[in-house]
Amino acid sequence: SDIGAQKDKVVTEEEWLQKWEMGNIGFHKEQGHPLLQKYLDVLLNGRSGLRIFFPLCGKAVEMKWLADMGHSIVGVEVSEQALKEFFAEHSLPYHKEPVPEILGAKKLQACFLAFTSGNISLYCCSIYDLSSSIVGKFDGVWDRGALVAVNPRDRQRLVTLLCYCLFSNKNSSYLLVTVSYDPNKHKGPPFYVPESEIKSLFG
Repeated sequence: SDIGAQKDKVVTEEEWLQKWEMGNIGFHKEQGHPLLQKYLDVLLNGRSGLRIFFPLCGKAVEMKWLADMGHSIVGVEVSEQALKEFFAEHSLPYHKEPVPEILGAKKLQACFLAFTSGNISLYCCSIYDLSSSIVGKFDGVWDRGALVAVNPRDRQRLVTLLCYCLFSNKNSSYLLVTVSYDPNKHKGPPFYVPESEIKSLFG
């Protein structure tokens, strides 16, 4: 499967913002992703009270689902509209504050009194501006739409950030979903990531 048709494809931040503004979000799943439910035990590995990271989170309903189980959720997304819609659709009050370390970035935090089971902190900025000094480290990553959404040339950068900067320890779990199709017939995103590249990226 030749990925030549996609390897130089670039989707800009402005194009992603426009998708949210226009409601062109076919990638969003209203009921959550069935593969997370199926492989939840792999992500949690018998542990409770985890810190779980959602890269390019959009308004993923799984964030509320896992928070209700008592896990702490941190997400990052360039579209503030997506994050506001997440809180609105789950009737969750939140407060917004700047992130001093990142110019123009904002953190939307579920209000403590309204949300007592776990907590949810969502950052509105580029994922590449994050570091463990800003968001801490994580016990798990649920990557349903990050690796397949970033520009192909940025995959190594993303994986390096997630696996080497944000993982808390060797027991951290990374649950990844990709899509399989003929990349010569669809220009993406979501982009096709061959299994050989996944093995190369994650070692």
